[in-house]
Amino acid sequence: MKRVANVIRHFWMGLRSRDAHPASHAEKLISTVGGFVGILLVLMVSGQVLDFHGVALVVASMGASAVLLFATPHSPLSQPWALLGGHLISAFIGVTCAKFLVNPFYAGAVAVALSIGAMHYLRCLHPPGGATALVAVLGGEPVRALGYSFLITPVLANVLIILIVAIAANYPFRWRRYPEWLSSREETPVVAPQGNPEKCMIAHSDLVYALSEMDSFIDVTEEDLLQIYHLAVRHNDVPRRLGAA
Repeated sequence: MKRVANVIRHFWMGLRSRDAHPASHAEKLISTVGGFVGILLVLMVSGQVLDFHGVALVVASMGASAVLLFATPHSPLSQPWALLGGHLISAFIGVTCAKFLVNPFYAGAVAVALSIGAMHYLRCLHPPGGATALVAVLGGEPVRALGYSFLITPVLANVLIILIVAIAANYPFRWRRYPEWLSSREETPVVAPQGNPEKCMIAHSDLVYALSEMDSFIDVTEEDLLQIYHLAVRHNDVPRRLGAA
């Protein structure tokens, strides 16, 4: 009973814990409006080539992409190559598995597994791609009838639509412009505060090495880590400057 009580207590504390990804109300509103416009256009395009059942399956993966593009526009998982490559490569693998594997359960499992491996090696890891591969196998007769044209319409068409909407919706806000390289975030060099030997300069090469040593995909770039480090050092240096004053 004590163990169960501890589990419940930790679960409750987790519900009450501080938001791990705090964002302003404006950020949340931008993400919400962008997602609405993007998915509405995707639904309209998919509805031209598939029935309602097919549309529901296909758009499910695009809904997941919308969360990444509009809520986390600077994530490596959200960038254009990840979006394009993740969906198209996974769609190709899914259609191929559907054609050559009779059992749909095995075909679906193989399609998702191969898609994960392909996205890893081609550096276009995009989680919704797994759903696209699965839809190509389990999407029913309307999807199977499309064959490899499934890659063009609706997959490529949907990807291009949501990509254009993401670029347009995020561009007016300089801190969240998409793709990530369009963002005009402050590029201030990281300088260690004087008199604090515990703070040191972190080079890009050091961060790349540290990330490679993790031997796992980390959803953050070395540029983001440098920016975080710079802000932390600057915040740490404020009390010291005030004390000196």
